[in-house]
Amino acid sequence: MANAGIERRIDVEFNLGEDRLVGWLYSSQKYTASNPGPAIVIGHGLGGTKEIKLDVYADKFNQLGYTCLVFDYRCNGGSTGLPRGLIDFFKQQEDWHAALEYVRQCENVDPERVAIFGTSFGGGHVIQVAASDKRIKAVISQCPFTDGLRSSLCCGYTAIPKLVTLGLRDVVFGTDEKPILVPLIGKPGEAALMNAPDVIDKYKPLLPTGFEAREHFPARLIPKMPLLRPGSYAAKVQCPIFFAICANDSVAPAKTTLAYAKKAPKGTIKWYDDMGHFDIYVGEKHERAFKDYTEFLQTNFPA
Repeated sequence: MANAGIERRIDVEFNLGEDRLVGWLYSSQKYTASNPGPAIVIGHGLGGTKEIKLDVYADKFNQLGYTCLVFDYRCNGGSTGLPRGLIDFFKQQEDWHAALEYVRQCENVDPERVAIFGTSFGGGHVIQVAASDKRIKAVISQCPFTDGLRSSLCCGYTAIPKLVTLGLRDVVFGTDEKPILVPLIGKPGEAALMNAPDVIDKYKPLLPTGFEAREHFPARLIPKMPLLRPGSYAAKVQCPIFFAICANDSVAPAKTTLAYAKKAPKGTIKWYDDMGHFDIYVGEKHERAFKDYTEFLQTNFPA
């Protein structure tokens, strides 16, 4: 699966200020410069890079006829920027808009027919991006991060004081060259960005064989996390938006997401009773969700 569609993709890069963002472009085999068609921009979650299953989504959407762009946020993956591994919600919002600008300039893409797909942290991003960019025609928000306070509480009361201490230390003493780091994943009670009981067993299998994912990230995200509420922008999204909500989500509380999703004027909500946060990426559960995405696109954003 890690090499899905590799023959149909090319490496691309585009600039944002002094930094360079890298990605994979899967050009539609159905549309040309004289007959441009739709595109989907795809972004990942907390601490993720394009290699962590996003090639699978891009390949499948591409087979349906869409041009797809998958990209790495600044400071992460192949993109430039310091400190390495930085997770800054507002800078990543800028990255999304830069990716949209890039794909709208592709010769076989109709700039007025672009959709966005985000998962986890990226699932929160696409809600807020769509609220600000009225040209976006459709959104798929998969197991989205919608409320920073609620997600922070998922870390548990034992870990929260340790995490806050690390975060404040990084804000005060960390530098771009030497940030104070925090693990991405850990066991329950450990100071990690994700430490729910199912995290270790279900996150690592998502990594491609031989791929070395970044394990530690600047802790300065932590004090800002409770202030983020991308779900609150759902009411401002005017285009069709699909919310894939995993009922047993241990990272992005499902009932909180559902409350936000219900406020979207053109929202489609799918509540997956038997899924946790990481289940939707693989196997039968992934296939079931992707079938729902396909039906949503065929109805609201056909290729």
